[in-house]
Amino acid sequence: MVPPVQVSPLIKFTRYSALLVGMLYGKTRYDYLKPVAEEERRIESEEKKKREELERIAKELAEASEDSILK
Repeated sequence: MVPPVQVSPLIKFTRYSALLVGMLYGKTRYDYLKPVAEEERRIESEEKKKREELERIAKELAEASEDSILK
């Protein structure tokens, strides 16, 4: 087994700095995108409600027209 290699303090500092910068960037990006995604979900749910209401009305009209044709 080979003994561990001494890593330069500059390389260690650079690696941990890059890790920290990446974590900070991820947090700020998440905080920026979170409200956008919430707005998209809200709009999508409103559209889904409208679509379901239109489907319900179409179904009622189809049932009403079937009843009138059969009678």
